[in-house]
Amino acid sequence: MSVREIPVRTLADVPTTLAELAGDSAVLVVNVASRCGMTPQYGGLVKLQQEYGPRGLSVIGMPCNQFGGQEPGTAEEIQTFCSTTYGVDFPLLEKGEVNGPDRHPLYERLVEAADAEGVAGDVQWNFEKFLVDRDGAVVARFRPRTTPGDPSVISAIEKVL
Repeated sequence: MSVREIPVRTLADVPTTLAELAGDSAVLVVNVASRCGMTPQYGGLVKLQQEYGPRGLSVIGMPCNQFGGQEPGTAEEIQTFCSTTYGVDFPLLEKGEVNGPDRHPLYERLVEAADAEGVAGDVQWNFEKFLVDRDGAVVARFRPRTTPGDPSVISAIEKVL
């Protein structure tokens, strides 16, 4: 099964898949948190969606509370924070775990991909990014400190569009 076909639920608790959310677009999946030092990356993710959405990129966020309890809110609180503080208009999935025994099946597949240094495995922190092409292959992985506007992210997006 392609990464794009793994069942997920939206923040509004609607069952779906990345393919249904993104259509035939490439997808940038990011584990997000509202109370993290990297939370301002939401602004960069919104910018990517605005710039590259018309060309075939969909940003999709998955709130995660595994790192320092930095996403403690309810689905409604998360949605309100993201839309009012950063203007987030890309899809958000239900809050889930990205590491450990309760890791979401989507992340079971995503973490198989290696980063630029060739390291796969667990997500390091909030705002780790995975670029999935239109065929469902994970083609790039960016660790949390790599911002959405970093040239390596932009280059990888350009290649899949």
